Amino acid sequence: MEKTMKLTLKVWRQEPGQNGKFQTYEAPGISEDMSFLEMLDVVNERLIEEGTPPIVFESDCREGICGTCNLMIDGQAHGPEKATATCQLHMRKYNDGDHITIEPWRAASFPIIRDLAVDRSALDAIQEAGGYITAPTGSASDANLTPVPKEAADSAMDAAACIGCGACVAACPNSAAQLFTSAKVMHMNLLPQGQAERWKRTENMVETMEEYFGSCTNHGECHEACPKEISLDFIALMNKDYVKSKIKNRKLSGQN
Repeated sequence: MEKTMKLTLKVWRQEPGQNGKFQTYEAPGISEDMSFLEMLDVVNERLIEEGTPPIVFESDCREGICGTCNLMIDGQAHGPEKATATCQLHMRKYNDGDHITIEPWRAASFPIIRDLAVDRSALDAIQEAGGYITAPTGSASDANLTPVPKEAADSAMDAAACIGCGACVAACPNSAAQLFTSAKVMHMNLLPQGQAERWKRTENMVETMEEYFGSCTNHGECHEACPKEISLDFIALMNKDYVKSKIKNRKLSGQN
């Protein structure tokens, strides 16, 4: 027999250009097999039937891949289950009668668009600053033409697992984006194909990050909140490459 529960939701509502506030909604008949976003879908259907504007939140794949389900749930990025995006959080983690507080990411670099949706284009700016990767045109090269050490391939894949959700920024007391940036920098810097632009890429991405986000002070909250458990080691590797890039790029430009 399907188990259902009644929840009380305290949800942040904010119209564009206005101050926001929390609104309380009752959510009866919620199945423990629903995902958190499916629960919000049910609540929104009832709000629409009542003539109330639905709660605005973001989602796309709902498979823990796209990173758009960026919600702060009871003060935790993506909710109480470690290494889980909001869309993969299921209501069986909650009990009948629970009160749940739902907020958007809280960071100056992520301005609120409406309700629970925020503008994360600052993360896009960091990736755009990375530029391109030099690659020969023409037919595809043979699979084994460019040897890649297994250790480098494994580390690059670990870094590439970052889905760019912004949980690391939301969890950080400084609203720093070092974990996100280091993942995007190092998944290319670790591979042979990423060496041609390595130093220019590193300098540009780190300095773009510094325009939008706070500084890292090694709290480690970013790793704890990350749904893909990106390692803090990538921050150390990025910082090492950044120091080198300041020297190497100066030499390449002909400066003493």
